[in-house]
Amino acid sequence: MSMLDKFKSYFKNDRFAAHNGIELVDCRPGFAKVQVLIRPHHLNAAHVVHGGMIFTLADFACGAAANAHGLVTLSISSAISNLAKGTIGKLTAEAIEISRSNKLCTYDVNVYDDFETLIANFKGTCYITKAEIDFDSPVKEKSFQPTSAEITQERD
Repeated sequence: MSMLDKFKSYFKNDRFAAHNGIELVDCRPGFAKVQVLIRPHHLNAAHVVHGGMIFTLADFACGAAANAHGLVTLSISSAISNLAKGTIGKLTAEAIEISRSNKLCTYDVNVYDDFETLIANFKGTCYITKAEIDFDSPVKEKSFQPTSAEITQERD
C-alpha cells in the first residue's frame, strides 16, 4: 500500500470532512491537496458556497498536511479571507507548510474553483503533540454513545 493510500485510509476517519464529501487527493508531510464537488447542500441562501464549507475544506487540507508528518497535530489558530464566490463544480484546497518547529507549524492554504479562481486564503497554526500516528494500523471506530460511567464523570 502506498503512503498516499495509507493517508487516505487514516483521514477517512475525519467524519465531518467525509460527511461533507471532501476527498484527499494528494498528501505528504507538509503538503495536502483536497477537493469537494459542490452539491446543493453546500450552498447558502444566496446560492453560493457556504463560508463554513470553504473553511472546512481549507482546515482539512491544513490538518492532513500537518498530520502527515506522523505526529498528532491539532489546530490552535486559523483565519480565512474569502476572496471570490464559489457556485458550481469542484473546489480544491492546497495546503503548504511555511514553518515548523518542534511544537508549532504554520500553513498557507489556497482554495480554488475549476477555473483556477482564488476563492479563499486560509492561514493555520497547529500544535504538534508527541502522540505518534501509526498509518499502518487501521484506526478503530470510537462509539458516539458515552457509557454511564463517562456521563457520571462529566456531572461531577
